[in-house]
Amino acid sequence: MAESVSRHHERPHPVRHLLHSLLSPHSFGSVLILITVTYGLSTVATERWQRSVVLLIQVVTVWIALRVSHARRPVLRFADVVLVIAIIVALTTLFGNDGRTVSAAVFLVAAMLYFIAPLSILRHIVQQPDVDQETVLGAIDAYLLVGMFFAYAYQAIGAIQEGPFFEGGIEGSVAQSLFFSFTTLTTTGYGNLVPAGNPGQTFAVMEMLIGQLFLVTAVAKVINLWRPARWRGGQADGEAGEPPATGLGS
Repeated sequence: MAESVSRHHERPHPVRHLLHSLLSPHSFGSVLILITVTYGLSTVATERWQRSVVLLIQVVTVWIALRVSHARRPVLRFADVVLVIAIIVALTTLFGNDGRTVSAAVFLVAAMLYFIAPLSILRHIVQQPDVDQETVLGAIDAYLLVGMFFAYAYQAIGAIQEGPFFEGGIEGSVAQSLFFSFTTLTTTGYGNLVPAGNPGQTFAVMEMLIGQLFLVTAVAKVINLWRPARWRGGQADGEAGEPPATGLGS
């Protein structure tokens, strides 16, 4: 009895545990905070130094996400190269000319950063035998990073191609691209912003498909393995050490 009470007191409070995850650089919670900060800053960043700050935050976000998800060494090496390029682009944006080419480079690098991170997180999630708080936070991070990737991809396309990205002569700000990306990812589709042509339209179709596939793969795995008691540090089924009853003959 004394041992049981001792173990109960050793278990962290759920709220305290969540706050620790949100602040720890070794948790997907900190990645979620950085994604939220990046989204907010991206919608208001108009000056060169502001875009440089956003890009540097993106570097930190991806760097933490790859290490929390235990990315493979080749992925880490490739990511390190992209991160160095991102830092160079951020410094170039800060001290150089603010031309169309520089803008395209910024958005391309940002898109590459957000392309690498969710793949590593999804690989980490799929390999987990159980679902805990980190698994759920990782799934949320990956979903948001996919939306951010497409938003910056749209911005890069708009900076490279001739003419406005959206129909109606709308060039498309970062805030508009983020709005369009997440409404497309979730297949909400308000219809107020529509890509004027390719490759924007093709990317939009890809995002819709990826958004749905994500829900039926990663999210389905999380729900299938969900065991509330394990979140509280206990056992979900039966006594400690006793496997849950499964199968047709159980």
